[in-house]
Amino acid sequence: MLVMGPVSGVCDTLLGFRNSNETQPPGLQMVSPCLLNAVVAWLPSIYLWIISPFYFLYLRYNNKGYIRMSCLFKTKMVLGFTLILLCSSSIIFTLWKIKGGTPQAPEFLISPTVWLVTMILAVFLMHSERQKGIQSSGVLFIYWLLCSLSMVATVSATVYQTQQGGFSEDTFRHLLTYFSSALIGAQFILSFLADQPPFFSKILHDSNPCPESGASFPSKATFWWFSRLVWQGYRKPLELDDLWSLDKENSSEEIISQLEREWKKLCNETQQIKEERGRETRVEPTFPSETEAFLQGHQNSRLPLLKAIWKVFSITFLLGTLSLIICDIFRFAVPKLLSFFLEFISDPEAPAWKGYFYAVLLFLSACLQTLFEQHHMYVCMVLQLRLKTAVMGLVYRKVLVLSSAMRKSAAVGEIINLVSVDIQRLMDAVLYLNGLWLPLVWMTICFTLLCQLLGMSALTAIAVFLILLPLNFIITKKRSHFQEKQMLHKDHRARLTDSMLRNMKIIKLCGWEEAFMGKILSIRREELQALKSSGYLFTGSLVSFYFSTFLVALVMFAVHALTDEKHVLDAEKAFVALTIINILNRAQAFLPFSINTIFQAWVSLARLAAFLHLEEVEPRAINTSSMGEECISVQDGTFAWSQESSPCLQRINLTVPRGSLFAVIGSVGSGKSSLLSALLGELSKLEGNVNIKGSVAYVPQEAWIQNASVKENVCFGQKLDIPWLDRVLEACALHPDLESFPAGIHTEIGEQGINLSGGQKQRLSLARAVYKKASIYLLDDPLAALDVHVGQHIFDRVIGPGGLLQGMTRILVTHAVHILLQVDHIIMMVDGAIAESGSYEELLQRNGPFADFLGQAKQEEDDHSQEMKFSKVKKSSRNISESGESAGKTYSIMEDSHEKGGTTLQSQAEGTRMAGQLTERDRVQYGRGLLRDVAQSPMTFFEQTPIGNLLNRFSKETDAVDAVIPDKFKSFLGFLFGLLEVILVVVVTTPLAAVVVLPLMAVYVGLQSLYVASSCQLRRLESVSRSPIYSHISETCQGGAVIRAFQAQDQFLVQNDSRIDEHQKTSFPRLVADRWLATNMEILGNILVFTAASFAVFSKPHLSPGIVGFSVSMALQRPWNVGAREISVTERPANLSQKVLHTADWAPGLGAEYSPAVAVAPRGKDPSGLQGRNLQRPRGSLHPQVTEILHWAVRSSTDLENNIVSVERMRDYTKTSKEAPWTLPHNGISHTWPAMGQIEFRGYSLRYRPGLALALRNLTLEIHPQEKVGIVGRTGAGKSSLIISLLRLIEAAEGGIWIDGVNISQVGLHALRSKITIIPQDPILFPGSVRMNLDLLDEHSDDEIWGALEMVQLKSFILDLPGQLQYECSDQGDNLSVGQKQLLCLARALLRKTKILLLDEATAAVDAQNDLKIQAILRDQFADCTVLTIAHRLHTVMDCNRILVMDNGGVAEFGSSSQLLAQRGLFYRLAEESGLI
Repeated sequence: MLVMGPVSGVCDTLLGFRNSNETQPPGLQMVSPCLLNAVVAWLPSIYLWIISPFYFLYLRYNNKGYIRMSCLFKTKMVLGFTLILLCSSSIIFTLWKIKGGTPQAPEFLISPTVWLVTMILAVFLMHSERQKGIQSSGVLFIYWLLCSLSMVATVSATVYQTQQGGFSEDTFRHLLTYFSSALIGAQFILSFLADQPPFFSKILHDSNPCPESGASFPSKATFWWFSRLVWQGYRKPLELDDLWSLDKENSSEEIISQLEREWKKLCNETQQIKEERGRETRVEPTFPSETEAFLQGHQNSRLPLLKAIWKVFSITFLLGTLSLIICDIFRFAVPKLLSFFLEFISDPEAPAWKGYFYAVLLFLSACLQTLFEQHHMYVCMVLQLRLKTAVMGLVYRKVLVLSSAMRKSAAVGEIINLVSVDIQRLMDAVLYLNGLWLPLVWMTICFTLLCQLLGMSALTAIAVFLILLPLNFIITKKRSHFQEKQMLHKDHRARLTDSMLRNMKIIKLCGWEEAFMGKILSIRREELQALKSSGYLFTGSLVSFYFSTFLVALVMFAVHALTDEKHVLDAEKAFVALTIINILNRAQAFLPFSINTIFQAWVSLARLAAFLHLEEVEPRAINTSSMGEECISVQDGTFAWSQESSPCLQRINLTVPRGSLFAVIGSVGSGKSSLLSALLGELSKLEGNVNIKGSVAYVPQEAWIQNASVKENVCFGQKLDIPWLDRVLEACALHPDLESFPAGIHTEIGEQGINLSGGQKQRLSLARAVYKKASIYLLDDPLAALDVHVGQHIFDRVIGPGGLLQGMTRILVTHAVHILLQVDHIIMMVDGAIAESGSYEELLQRNGPFADFLGQAKQEEDDHSQEMKFSKVKKSSRNISESGESAGKTYSIMEDSHEKGGTTLQSQAEGTRMAGQLTERDRVQYGRGLLRDVAQSPMTFFEQTPIGNLLNRFSKETDAVDAVIPDKFKSFLGFLFGLLEVILVVVVTTPLAAVVVLPLMAVYVGLQSLYVASSCQLRRLESVSRSPIYSHISETCQGGAVIRAFQAQDQFLVQNDSRIDEHQKTSFPRLVADRWLATNMEILGNILVFTAASFAVFSKPHLSPGIVGFSVSMALQRPWNVGAREISVTERPANLSQKVLHTADWAPGLGAEYSPAVAVAPRGKDPSGLQGRNLQRPRGSLHPQVTEILHWAVRSSTDLENNIVSVERMRDYTKTSKEAPWTLPHNGISHTWPAMGQIEFRGYSLRYRPGLALALRNLTLEIHPQEKVGIVGRTGAGKSSLIISLLRLIEAAEGGIWIDGVNISQVGLHALRSKITIIPQDPILFPGSVRMNLDLLDEHSDDEIWGALEMVQLKSFILDLPGQLQYECSDQGDNLSVGQKQLLCLARALLRKTKILLLDEATAAVDAQNDLKIQAILRDQFADCTVLTIAHRLHTVMDCNRILVMDNGGVAEFGSSSQLLAQRGLFYRLAEESGLI
């Protein structure tokens, strides 16, 4: 701070170096103390003066709380006031000297004054920071750092002056300098520490806060605050609880609300503009068509989304860009510093302090570049997480409000693709956005330097680059076309895979696994073909990029040498020009790749915007104003599924008084369910008014169950009321089921209620509605899935006049004629309109459509309450009801792995093999292997494994295997061979370098061990936390109508936000781990470079120019560019080696995820300062390159190991148990087997899982050829288990089954299942055409298909559809009614027509009239077949040859209906309950 001056006090002669007449060793020449006084005093002070106003402004608007005085703060203040006293004493001493007549240089008065003012400002800043809650100050840290560096020079000069005898001449100033330097050093050391958290800080109440908020500034800059977690992960496996809580600014609550607010604001503005234009000119609707929901969006639809994203995240992005600009300033400053350093090396008379000074400047520039670059990467990656959170939340909120028509067109798989792939493309764009303009700046600077170096000959380089640049743009555009095509195929594959996984039961029952695999793999081949075509173009672009360096150099050097004889191409021009050309090549290569990545993001942005613009449920479709005694009122209502489709309900006029019970009846497709949807606001209201007063509860036709406990499903976010809950469970007949559940009401229910029976799901769905205590209940035939006696119990205890809902308004859709006498009002629907309405007696007297309906149905619908049974019957559900046991909480046997540490050797070997050898055929085969492993798993696997886990394997993990792992492996090989080459050259040319390289490798391996142990665990935790997001989105898609009806949107938003936060909680540490490794490795490399440079200064007389020249030529080579991967413009090594020769290699990758795997060669020297000199560099000049390549070899190998987790997770499914072989080489059966259809059970027993009770017990019975057998029994008797056993969905525990004398256990599963036709309870359709759904194997002609449709009364309906047989069915067939889907399944069975037909409530989803017709068709078409019919309606099986009565898993009675009635046993009691006798 204070510098000793000469005794004379005259400083004017000392402003330069000391008098040249003074003889001093060249290495000890020091700069003038007066000059040091000027520089040392002003540089740190100017910094603090300039930044203070901005910093005070920042403190004013960023109050984080109040920090109480700590020991650290008090120590800093004491040191600060002591420094102020020392500055004041220096001023007083100088004034005293002047007053005593001793001349003093002005610097001795000005310098302490400047320090005094600055110290007062620094102390005031410390006090202000404490008041504003700043725990560690970056501003003051930099200030104390500058002061400390200044003091190093000052103390050096003072010590030198002391050695010359100056201490005795000015003892006071010498001592003052030493004391001040010590105090400044102490302040600098204390600035490495952080103060305590602010008073009332949220961190104090957080159980595991992120240490970043309480870390010191240097710890934040170098990411050392992350070291604790790295070490913890190295010592023991990391758990989710070990990870920190998310900061508020990174939480979904904060981020999603900001983007949602901006998005809605911009959408409203856009809508207003369209409405204004629409008044002048007629415009087309802005919604996408149903069949192409969001695959092709409008060109302008993405602009509002882009603007919203920019408004929310622009400040963060611009701050990161500022760090990048500062980083490049230091980057381009390095060649100038290097030229000064080389000038020092070439000048034998230069003083040694110059060399050390330049070495320090090079080191500081390199470190600052590293810190600013890593800060830019950190900001961008945090921005990526925030962007992912915001857009994912926006997509989920859109899912909650999608209209019914759009929900049918937007399949779950496609939405998952949006969330997993398209959002990832947007995240990549954050890193690549600066690549659109930064290469242009590089190219401009490089062309300027080339012109300075070679004159007008450099223009040839411009010409060649301008020729090559369009080629790159053409390749980029073509690649984007193939990538867009690949995304479309990926969407199609995801949609079909999702449908296959969700409907695996029916697929297995029919033996269609290989057919679906073929369809999926066919799409997969097209997807990989597009990927391969893109890869070919990528290879072509690489060739042009690498060839351009040689071509440009050849043309430019040739023109330069041939245009003038005086032009001499010496080593200096060649090396510098080649270096600049390499920079140009990188810029020319990186620009189109950046454009390509941005274009991919642009496409994904369009897909996301198109999805977000899909038609929503109209929020104002339902009016909730007061209406007097009327609870529901519809006036002249006309409704459609979408604004573009034709009306499905017309001329609806309806008035429902409060507390009444209305019944809605009609044939299949008459509009009953549509009427309830209209009342819920799910349909688009074209005309009329709808008024509803009071809260609404809705029971859908297909029961929707959450993956949660029974209690959570029933309460559904409502406050727990145990007495009321008990009454509800008892009324809904759930108590017997709960007694058999292992955890009772706390038993966890699997996805889609997979461990419940269809009846249990429907009763649980009804209980959820009853528990709500709503004013209005809309019940879409909840009785259809129940047995007669259970249905009657539900009606009496819940729905009917004496039930829990008495006094509430109820609208019940039903086909049960026997309950119509107990309702207040009946609505008869015909062809989408209310044909008539009134009481039962009134409608009979009119003798209209209602009377006709009763006449057609009286033999079917007198005493039972069945219509539409559609809930899926799962094995575990039968388990609960049939054996009194339950799977309890549904755990996945393939639950995402939590093993810690590195990946397994097998997975690494598998990943390495795949990465090195995966061709298109290999990838198809690997995809086939995964698909086959999953498809061959037994049904228990699908019951216990969440669909989200499976979808994650087929989307995210498959994408990693396709693109990420091969690219990372190629990168690793490139770095590895480059490293071997460089080490070989280093050891041969400079043997002493091995002394530095080998320890460096050891240190790096140690860092990698720490990094890999934690990084792999963090990646695994991240993958595990991703699946629940997908499952929740899928669950919400299926239950959107229920969620909206119950007004539970807020509850589900909280759940989704919580899942996103859990995922980001694991993603954030992983990105910090990358920055921690990069920063510390590069700083370590910079220290090595500084050591080498200092050694070069020390041994300057012994340098060999020849070795140095060879080192330069070696550094100009790029042996590691093989397999380089496209990454961010900033994700590259930032140590000093990068700045020495300034070349780089960028190449695009094919993966969706960002990966730091690119080799960057050292940069080139600034030609200024090198003219006319021999090119000489220190012997340690190769160390930076070794450091750089070794760094990226570590990074690429670590990234490869991290991504091989995807292979490990996919290979997990190879270890699951598999069902019996699909085909056997020698079945021993003929092609016509079974010819008769005889079925024989011999001591057959069945259990669903080991350890559970038998579901079927010692069955011994024989079914004759062509016999028609009805199977009846109470719920849980084992009826469906009997059907399951015939198709071997579960293998026998004891005994066996023989068909036509052949033991079915000796027959391949596909051979068996292809010979048996089943029409299940669930009418399942797959995404695809009607024809594909009817004839999946393409075995029948169109005429045969039309004939089958005519038999099931659907021909006229299909003829009216657009495309007829080619009409696209949506996922799950949601664009058809349940009854229509059941009829299509019936037509499918008619086409298949095997000798054995199994009917599992096949006609439950059709009305009574059609039921009679279908029964007649079945009797006629399957007269020569053996038919087994499961029925709850006894009259359905009364005409069967024999009836099998099941009870408790065994045969209770077996005989003709007359025989069984005569026995007056169980069948008699069932018939009596049904009113047949």
